[in-house]
Amino acid sequence: MLLAIDCGNTNTVFSVLDGDKALCTLRTSTEHQRTADQYYVWLSTLLEHHKLPLDIDAVIISSTVPRVVFNLRVLSDRYFNCRPLVVGKPECLLPTQPRVDEGTVVGPDRLVNSAGAFDRYGGDLIVVDFGTATTFDVVAGDGAYVGGVIAPGVNLSLQALHEMAAALPHVDVTKPQKVIGTNTVACMQSGIFWGYVGLVRGITQNIQAEYDRPMKVISTGGLAPLFGQGDTLYDHFDEFITIHGLRIIYDYNREQGNV
Repeated sequence: MLLAIDCGNTNTVFSVLDGDKALCTLRTSTEHQRTADQYYVWLSTLLEHHKLPLDIDAVIISSTVPRVVFNLRVLSDRYFNCRPLVVGKPECLLPTQPRVDEGTVVGPDRLVNSAGAFDRYGGDLIVVDFGTATTFDVVAGDGAYVGGVIAPGVNLSLQALHEMAAALPHVDVTKPQKVIGTNTVACMQSGIFWGYVGLVRGITQNIQAEYDRPMKVISTGGLAPLFGQGDTLYDHFDEFITIHGLRIIYDYNREQGNV
């Protein structure tokens, strides 16, 4: 069984995969102080709760937080007796190399999203990922990541409003009933919701105009369904595109004899 780990700035997702089937997907906050032993106790306890054996014999990691990778490597070596693949490292092969400016280091999350989306939906894609940052990944017809856009994430924008403007409260993200707010909370919710609808629509339309060919828009991330309500921002929502991409990259390395 394969343990696929997607470590983001806010949360880390662990998914236990048996071939194409996800047996269990677990989420925890990302903390670089957490040790390999702590990870193991947490993971083994939850797998026991789900009545799943801890028969993991392979691990692949995508992490946008470099300091977390060391303890995840130790977890893999100490408790699963295997060397993990780490996306973005030279020893981890990619099905298709990114085509970006020389010297550019592409985030592993963007490489994984591109691989997962291409396998499921083909090429000529825009993958919109609502995470700590809102990212737009452009996937070419052959599956290569060829660039994109990075914008502040929804919750990051709300946090900045609350912290930098003394009179503005912290509010939850929701779709307001009207565009014109009649109180402070409603005004903020409208600005965030309709502002991000406009941001996503504007950026994807500009990418499509620049790319100059038809493109599908694939969304992922916890807030993606909210911003797709009653609108045609996306062609597909895929909650587990990142985990799927990790499996695709692992399978490619196995086929190449790299694991």
